[in-house]
Amino acid sequence: MTDSTSLPSAISLQQLRERHLERLRERMRPGQREIAAWQGGRLAVSAVPGAGKSTGMAVGAAIAIARHRLHPKHQLVVVTFTRSAAAALKAKIRAYLQELNLPPGGFVVQTLHGLALNIATRHPELSGLNLETATVVTPDRGHRLMKTAVERWIASAPRTFQCLLEGQQFDGEDTERLRRDQVLRTEILPGLARTAVREAKSSGLRPQDLLALAQETQDDYQVLTVAAGLYEQFERAMRSREFVDYDDMILGALRALANEEVRHVWQQQTFAVFEDEAQDSSPLQAELLNVLAATGDRGGDINLVRVGDPNQAINSTFTPADPLYFNWFCERCRQDGRLATIAQAGRSTPILIEAANFALSWVNRFAQPRVPADRDMLALPFRPQQIQPVAPEDPQPDANPAPAGKGLEIYAPEDVFQTAQWIGARVRDLLTGDRERSVAVLVRENRQGRFVARALVNLQRDYDIRVYEVSEVERYSEIPVEMLKLLRFLDRPHSVDNLKAALEVLAKRNTIPTQDLNALAIAPEQFLYPGPLDQLPNASVQRASKRCRQLLQARTELPHYQLIAFLGLALQYAGSELATVQKLADRVARQTLGSNSLKQTLNALEEIVSSERFEGVDDESDDAYARPNQVTILTMHKAKGLDWDYVFLPFLHADSIPGEPWVPTAARFLGDFTLAEVARAQIRAAVHARHLDAAVRLPEPGEAWQQAGYLKQAEEFRLLYVAMTRAKRLLWMSAAKRGPFRWNLFDVQSPDRLRDKVPCPVVTALRDRFPEAIEDELPF
Repeated sequence: MTDSTSLPSAISLQQLRERHLERLRERMRPGQREIAAWQGGRLAVSAVPGAGKSTGMAVGAAIAIARHRLHPKHQLVVVTFTRSAAAALKAKIRAYLQELNLPPGGFVVQTLHGLALNIATRHPELSGLNLETATVVTPDRGHRLMKTAVERWIASAPRTFQCLLEGQQFDGEDTERLRRDQVLRTEILPGLARTAVREAKSSGLRPQDLLALAQETQDDYQVLTVAAGLYEQFERAMRSREFVDYDDMILGALRALANEEVRHVWQQQTFAVFEDEAQDSSPLQAELLNVLAATGDRGGDINLVRVGDPNQAINSTFTPADPLYFNWFCERCRQDGRLATIAQAGRSTPILIEAANFALSWVNRFAQPRVPADRDMLALPFRPQQIQPVAPEDPQPDANPAPAGKGLEIYAPEDVFQTAQWIGARVRDLLTGDRERSVAVLVRENRQGRFVARALVNLQRDYDIRVYEVSEVERYSEIPVEMLKLLRFLDRPHSVDNLKAALEVLAKRNTIPTQDLNALAIAPEQFLYPGPLDQLPNASVQRASKRCRQLLQARTELPHYQLIAFLGLALQYAGSELATVQKLADRVARQTLGSNSLKQTLNALEEIVSSERFEGVDDESDDAYARPNQVTILTMHKAKGLDWDYVFLPFLHADSIPGEPWVPTAARFLGDFTLAEVARAQIRAAVHARHLDAAVRLPEPGEAWQQAGYLKQAEEFRLLYVAMTRAKRLLWMSAAKRGPFRWNLFDVQSPDRLRDKVPCPVVTALRDRFPEAIEDELPF
């Protein structure tokens, strides 16, 4: 019997919740509202930069949880690509659920690989993935696994290798034979192996699939046949050492879900899937989400919401991600009336929106005649969607803010040295007027960032403006390198080089006083174990000597597998650094299981440092990159998802944006292309055809190389667009008249070696379109 006294309160609670839902919907922008209104099926959401797509996803998720009364046994699965993005999205969803007076449940937010790993490890007998015995690696082309695969393939296919060695022209001269042999073994074949494995594996293709595709082409070098052989040898080497990579996680999850009973369990737990950054998904990742989002009790329907911006796809030339897949998904949804576009963005001042829109349209016009004949217009560098300012009633505070200065400033300094000087002067002027603003200098490569950081060192000293350089390479390699230097010292403490390297690490981490380290390292025996006649000159030297002896004592008292964790504590690591050290220690311990040798530990660590990108445990907030009164220097790639009041884009030259594919001089004996890029283009052509259920037509090497050039340039233009749209109030752009031929060869002590440089064509077009933005000198 129903308790009539409780009925009015229940109705009131439901009405209250509906009013809360309505208020949430009213605060959303067009495009975001479609997510809030979603009740099932497919939905594609294409969002412009700064449009608040994560906010739209969070509100849509909260409304779906409320509307469908989701709970842990039947929940919404939200996936994104980084741990920091997952944490931020989770916090937003919880906040909106709290606003709706709902408990913080009914959903889970994970990275794609975290989701796959969760599924695979729950069913190890089906997935073939057991992390208790397996080690996750991210090998690059210099990794021992790649070298092993290359050597084994050469041994198995000597005639094909001879064909590669002879190339286009070969007179049999022994010196040239040895040179080509070395180039093939150390550069060309490892590069082909890395590219082919990554492209094929992430698309679900096996070595035998590549062999079948090889029958569709005829080229002198049998590129796909070679790629298939390298792929097969690489997989054998991985299995022999119980290594897995990130694609193995996805494949393992799909193998588990291929079991009907397991698939039914996971689909019953999954109400729907919301995907963020969908433009960066590989075909295999998309397949996993499709399987989870489809449930039998809904007649095979797929509850899948994919949110992304194909115009911010900036990873497709070094990962298998390709914006075409998300564009095709958007087009399919458009035909079904299930495409939403979030076009309004409140991040930038109106002049910057106009400049970004112009750049997008200009690049598409520039690129249109070069679109490969077998591709549709969705293969243009940009999806033709324009950023719009927000409506006057938009709730975002300070939306589309007033510009600083002209909002858009375009410079042409005499050289890169003057560029750095002008950046420093403009930053000083901007932040002297308002210390609460944030600044970023976005560069194409880390060497440029280090050059700018050195030039701006006086800002901290003379004007109390912090300069924070973020080097992506150093960020992941710093801790393994420090551990390696200290372990080398423990292994051979009387080596001058080892002692100095260890002292540098200790000084950098402030565990010994700063001093002349060369003077300490020149005589290791006297420094480490001074005798009665070896008086250490002062307290700083004595402290450094004592610290080193403490480390050496630990070497005698601890087993080798505990040394890395101990060294992390000795260097006073904290937070994510300490977690990274533990992850590194666990990794090395698994690789040296059964060995009691410090030498084996060193070998394992040297392999990690020299040949792969070790991913640290990163819990640093993006807020660290956008602090007030700080100049953050980082790469354009790293800047995605962030914004600053003032953004500086120096060194915008045509040789880097858009640039051209480059054949190393040492490899030109094979022709005017690289085997890796040919294989990439051919594999992608096959995967595209399979995705569209079309006939396969693989490009020949020359055509494949042209496609590689088009893809690279399209991505470089998108990267510039991403960088431009990071600015709120001021975008400062420059293309110096003179600069280094290549930054990796640039010597800052030799300014006379600069060359004349051609501006990026987008900069030239912007100068023509916005002549009022041109600055011949600093505007103050």
